[in-house]
Amino acid sequence: MENCYINGIGCISAQKSFEKDYLIEPIVYSEENILKVVKPNYKDYISPAAVRRMSSGVKNGIVASTMAINDAGIESPGAIITGTGMGCMQDSEKFLNNLINHDEEYLTPTSFIQSTHNTVGGQVALGLKCKAYNFTYVNTGVSFESALLDGLMQVENQDGQNVLVGGIDELADHTSKLYKLIKHTKSDDEAPYDIINKRTKGSISGEGAAFFVLDKEKTANSYCKLADVKFVNNLENSGLETFVNDFLASNDLIASDIDVILFGNNGDIEFDSYYDQLEPLFGEAAILYYKHLFGEFMTSSSIAVSLGSDILRSQSIPGALFKNEVSHPKGEIKNLLIYNQYRGKDHSLILLKNV
Repeated sequence: MENCYINGIGCISAQKSFEKDYLIEPIVYSEENILKVVKPNYKDYISPAAVRRMSSGVKNGIVASTMAINDAGIESPGAIITGTGMGCMQDSEKFLNNLINHDEEYLTPTSFIQSTHNTVGGQVALGLKCKAYNFTYVNTGVSFESALLDGLMQVENQDGQNVLVGGIDELADHTSKLYKLIKHTKSDDEAPYDIINKRTKGSISGEGAAFFVLDKEKTANSYCKLADVKFVNNLENSGLETFVNDFLASNDLIASDIDVILFGNNGDIEFDSYYDQLEPLFGEAAILYYKHLFGEFMTSSSIAVSLGSDILRSQSIPGALFKNEVSHPKGEIKNLLIYNQYRGKDHSLILLKNV
């Protein structure tokens, strides 16, 4: 594949990811099963009048995209590509509640208009006055990966420079209650939560937004090289290693070439076995996890790309991310692999390389 570099990053999450070196002293969540974002000062990025009308997902998306653009040192992207699993759920719930409470009469359309999945991409474009290619992917657990693959192809085909790619999802009150009811979120009475040593049904829910500026040109600010992205909807346990090995072989690598692997463990006893199965394959690598700090959501892999990019540029790994006993890879961290799946489906691999 042609070169594609990550030249700018912006991230809003359940950690203070808008600050430098925020994982030196991470926020430790042991009593919470729903992790909300740590709010930045939105008024530094959005006018006070506009902030009041926006759901958290839209605000977080605008802030994260602005951070990425500023980090890359560009004025406007050549394309805006977003991925979201659930879209703007807060406005969806608000509109439906008004529909019920007012007997389907005297409704204002604002919440309905702002509830569409492409609201974030549209608001980012409006703020930047950007009329370039703008697309939103809604593919459940690989929504972000779909956007990332599109961004990679935009760069490779030289159709766009400084392509802005992001993943966004937000929590909403009623949906969160439903997730607990159907055991997608862990029960309230299971605290303290430990997703590695105390696996139970469901995960710790989260939300967040992470944006990246992709370009074919390497700069002094480049974090890493985005080498490849691959995903599949259905995959049996027996085919998992083949899926991974074939992906690595297509990039002229084998498992022992991977210095760091970032797994998407979320503590769900029904589905974390996928990660257990792959661990022996990467016995020489540093094995990391991150959802104990950020929570699980359909585009949580965007957080993983942010973490992986920081690791490759800094050549250091925050202690809070280690899952195995390997303290640090020997020598340079060259290849970092991210593997994620969402409730046994939507398996994805993202390969990042040091520049």
